Amino acid sequence: MTILDKIVVRKREEVAAAKQQTSIAQLEATEFFNRQPYSLRQFLLDPARTGIIAEFKRRSPSKGIINDKVTVEDVTTGYAAAGASAISVLTDTGFFMGKAADLIAARRVNSVPLLRKDFMIDEYQVLEAKAWGADIILLIAAILTPDEIQTLASLAKSLGLSVLLEVHNLEELQRSINPNVDAIGVNNRNLADFTVSVETSFKLAEHIPAEFLKVSESAISNTETIKQLKTAGFNGFLIGENFMRQENPGDAMREFVKGL
Repeated sequence: MTILDKIVVRKREEVAAAKQQTSIAQLEATEFFNRQPYSLRQFLLDPARTGIIAEFKRRSPSKGIINDKVTVEDVTTGYAAAGASAISVLTDTGFFMGKAADLIAARRVNSVPLLRKDFMIDEYQVLEAKAWGADIILLIAAILTPDEIQTLASLAKSLGLSVLLEVHNLEELQRSINPNVDAIGVNNRNLADFTVSVETSFKLAEHIPAEFLKVSESAISNTETIKQLKTAGFNGFLIGENFMRQENPGDAMREFVKGL
C-alpha cells in the first residue's frame, strides 16, 4: 500500500466522522458559506501579481516536520504582501499537521484566493471548503475516477469555487479533463518514490488544452525555473517547502520574487 493509499483510507474515516459531527445545514450556516469567492483565473492572470501559489505546510509524509514554529496568519499575510496570486493551506491533519482552523484563520486576514489543499474524495468536503472560506479546491486525478471528478468539480462550480485538477502523467491528464475545471496542475513529484523533476511539467505542457490555466507544482526552487515554465505556457507555480523551510516564509518569498 502506497502512502497515497494510506491517506485515502484515513480520509474516508475522517469524512465519515465529520459528517456525524457537523451537518450540511450547519456548514451552510457558517460565516463564510455565502461569501463570493475570489477567482483563481483573475488573480493568476493579474500582471501585478507573481503567479505564485504559496503554500502553508507544517509537515509532509516524505520530509517530516518542515516548520511548526510559525503562525498561519503571519505566513499567509507575508505571502500575500510578497505578491502571491493565491495561497494554499493544508487541511489534512494526520499526514500534514493541517486543520480546518488554519484555513479559517487565513481567510480572516487575507484578500487573495485560498486553496483548500487536501485529499478530496466526497462532496461533503467541497461544502466544508466553502464553509471554511476557501476559493479553490484541489482534485487529485490519481485518487479519483472521471465520474468522481465530474461530480466534485460540478458541485464546486455551483458554489462559485475554482477547481485545480492535479495530474502526474499523460494518462491521468487525458482521462480526467473536465469542463468544470479551471486549472490543470502538474505535480512534479513522483508518487511512487517521492522524487521530484520539473521535467514532468515541460513534458505535459503541450498536452494541456489552451482553455485551462496551467500550474506547475513542486520542485520549484529558483526564479529561472519559473521563467522557463512561463515560456512553456504555465500561469501558476505552487511553491511550499522552499519558503516554509525558512524562519520567516513571507520574507523568504519576498526575497525570491526579486529574481522575477
